[in-house]
Amino acid sequence: MRETSFLTGKAFSFSTEVSSIAYVTVPKDLTKIKSKMLFGLTKRQLVCFGSAALVGVPLFFLSKGSMGTTSAALCMILVMLPFFLFALYEKNGQTLEVILGHLTQCKFIRPKRRIYQTNNAYSVLVRQTKLEKEVQAIAEKSGKRAARRKA
Repeated sequence: MRETSFLTGKAFSFSTEVSSIAYVTVPKDLTKIKSKMLFGLTKRQLVCFGSAALVGVPLFFLSKGSMGTTSAALCMILVMLPFFLFALYEKNGQTLEVILGHLTQCKFIRPKRRIYQTNNAYSVLVRQTKLEKEVQAIAEKSGKRAARRKA
Protein backbone atom coordinates (compact mmCIF):
# COMPACT_ATOMS: atom_id res chain seq x y z
CA MET A 1 0.00 0.00 0.00
CA ARG A 2 1.44 3.38 -0.97
CA GLU A 3 0.77 6.58 0.97
CA THR A 4 2.05 10.12 0.63
CA SER A 5 3.70 11.89 3.53
CA PHE A 6 2.10 15.24 4.28
CA LEU A 7 5.43 16.70 5.39
CA THR A 8 7.71 15.74 2.50
CA GLY A 9 5.19 14.89 -0.21
CA LYS A 10 7.17 11.74 -1.02
CA ALA A 11 5.50 8.38 -1.44
CA PHE A 12 6.25 5.62 1.03
CA SER A 13 4.88 2.18 1.75
CA PHE A 14 4.03 0.51 5.03
CA SER A 15 2.99 -2.94 6.10
CA THR A 16 -0.59 -3.69 7.17
CA GLU A 17 0.54 -6.37 9.56
CA VAL A 18 -1.33 -6.20 12.89
CA SER A 19 0.54 -7.11 16.03
CA SER A 20 -1.31 -9.03 18.72
CA ILE A 21 -1.28 -6.70 21.73
CA ALA A 22 -3.61 -7.37 24.63
CA TYR A 23 -5.95 -4.48 25.40
CA VAL A 24 -7.39 -3.91 28.86
CA THR A 25 -10.21 -1.47 29.44
CA VAL A 26 -9.64 0.78 32.43
CA PRO A 27 -12.67 2.53 33.93
CA LYS A 28 -12.51 6.30 34.29
CA ASP A 29 -13.60 6.26 37.93
CA LEU A 30 -11.27 3.99 39.88
CA THR A 31 -13.27 4.32 43.11
CA LYS A 32 -15.94 2.01 41.71
CA ILE A 33 -13.50 -0.90 41.42
CA LYS A 34 -14.09 -3.52 44.10
CA SER A 35 -11.48 -6.11 45.03
CA LYS A 36 -12.53 -9.67 44.20
CA MET A 37 -11.79 -12.41 46.67
CA LEU A 38 -13.05 -15.77 45.46
CA PHE A 39 -14.83 -16.82 42.24
CA GLY A 40 -14.88 -13.18 41.12
CA LEU A 41 -17.07 -12.18 44.08
CA THR A 42 -16.46 -9.45 46.62
CA LYS A 43 -16.22 -10.18 50.33
CA ARG A 44 -19.70 -8.72 50.85
CA GLN A 45 -21.20 -10.98 48.19
CA LEU A 46 -19.45 -14.05 49.62
CA VAL A 47 -20.78 -13.33 53.11
CA CYS A 48 -24.34 -12.73 51.88
CA PHE A 49 -24.38 -15.78 49.59
CA GLY A 50 -22.88 -17.95 52.33
CA SER A 51 -25.47 -16.82 54.86
CA ALA A 52 -28.23 -17.39 52.29
CA ALA A 53 -26.98 -20.94 51.80
CA LEU A 54 -26.74 -21.50 55.57
CA VAL A 55 -30.37 -20.46 55.99
CA GLY A 56 -31.95 -21.72 52.76
CA VAL A 57 -30.49 -25.17 52.23
CA PRO A 58 -31.38 -26.59 55.69
CA LEU A 59 -34.83 -25.04 55.35
CA PHE A 60 -35.29 -26.88 52.05
CA PHE A 61 -34.26 -30.27 53.44
CA LEU A 62 -36.31 -29.84 56.62
CA SER A 63 -39.46 -28.76 54.78
CA LYS A 64 -39.17 -31.12 51.78
CA GLY A 65 -40.81 -34.03 53.60
CA SER A 66 -43.88 -32.11 54.80
CA MET A 67 -44.48 -29.64 51.93
CA GLY A 68 -43.16 -31.44 48.87
CA THR A 69 -40.14 -30.65 46.74
CA THR A 70 -41.67 -27.83 44.67
CA SER A 71 -43.12 -25.98 47.65
CA ALA A 72 -39.92 -26.40 49.64
CA ALA A 73 -37.86 -25.06 46.72
CA LEU A 74 -40.14 -22.01 46.39
CA CYS A 75 -39.96 -21.41 50.13
CA MET A 76 -36.17 -21.67 50.01
CA ILE A 77 -36.01 -19.15 47.14
CA LEU A 78 -38.23 -16.70 49.00
CA VAL A 79 -36.12 -16.98 52.16
CA MET A 80 -32.83 -16.60 50.25
CA LEU A 81 -33.98 -13.69 48.07
CA PRO A 82 -33.34 -10.91 50.63
CA PHE A 83 -29.77 -12.16 51.11
CA PHE A 84 -29.21 -12.01 47.34
CA LEU A 85 -30.65 -8.50 47.19
CA PHE A 86 -28.38 -7.31 50.00
CA ALA A 87 -25.40 -8.86 48.20
CA LEU A 88 -26.02 -7.54 44.69
CA TYR A 89 -28.14 -4.37 44.77
CA GLU A 90 -26.26 -1.10 44.65
CA LYS A 91 -27.46 2.26 43.38
CA ASN A 92 -25.33 5.41 43.19
CA GLY A 93 -22.64 3.72 45.26
CA GLN A 94 -25.03 2.96 48.12
CA THR A 95 -25.89 -0.56 49.20
CA LEU A 96 -29.42 -1.74 49.92
CA GLU A 97 -29.20 -1.38 53.71
CA VAL A 98 -28.00 2.22 53.37
CA ILE A 99 -30.90 3.01 51.02
CA LEU A 100 -33.37 1.31 53.40
CA GLY A 101 -31.89 3.28 56.32
CA HIS A 102 -32.38 6.55 54.47
CA LEU A 103 -35.93 5.55 53.53
CA THR A 104 -36.74 4.65 57.15
CA GLN A 105 -35.39 7.96 58.41
CA CYS A 106 -37.31 9.89 55.78
CA LYS A 107 -40.64 8.14 56.30
CA PHE A 108 -40.71 7.36 60.02
CA ILE A 109 -38.03 9.08 62.10
CA ARG A 110 -37.71 12.63 60.79
CA PRO A 111 -40.70 14.99 61.03
CA LYS A 112 -42.95 15.14 57.97
CA ARG A 113 -43.25 18.89 58.09
CA ARG A 114 -40.13 20.96 58.52
CA ILE A 115 -40.80 24.47 59.74
CA TYR A 116 -38.69 27.23 58.23
CA GLN A 117 -36.86 29.06 60.97
CA THR A 118 -34.16 31.64 60.64
CA ASN A 119 -31.49 32.49 63.14
CA ASN A 120 -31.59 36.28 63.16
CA ALA A 121 -28.39 37.46 64.82
CA TYR A 122 -29.59 41.08 65.05
CA SER A 123 -32.69 40.20 67.09
CA VAL A 124 -30.51 38.17 69.47
CA LEU A 125 -28.23 41.18 70.00
CA VAL A 126 -31.21 43.51 70.57
CA ARG A 127 -32.68 41.09 73.12
CA GLN A 128 -29.30 40.78 74.87
CA THR A 129 -28.88 44.56 75.21
CA LYS A 130 -32.46 44.88 76.48
CA LEU A 131 -31.74 42.26 79.16
CA GLU A 132 -28.47 43.94 80.12
CA LYS A 133 -30.24 47.29 80.55
CA GLU A 134 -32.91 45.63 82.67
CA VAL A 135 -30.29 43.98 84.89
CA GLN A 136 -28.41 47.28 85.21
CA ALA A 137 -31.63 49.10 86.20
CA ILE A 138 -32.36 46.48 88.88
CA ALA A 139 -28.80 46.75 90.19
CA GLU A 140 -29.02 50.55 90.38
CA LYS A 141 -32.39 50.35 92.17
CA SER A 142 -31.03 47.96 94.78
CA GLY A 143 -27.96 50.16 95.21
CA LYS A 144 -30.14 53.22 95.92
CA ARG A 145 -32.22 51.26 98.46
CA ALA A 146 -29.10 50.13 100.25
CA ALA A 147 -27.86 53.72 100.39
CA ARG A 148 -31.19 54.91 101.87
CA ARG A 149 -31.10 52.23 104.55
CA LYS A 150 -27.60 53.21 105.65
CA ALA A 151 -28.53 56.89 105.88
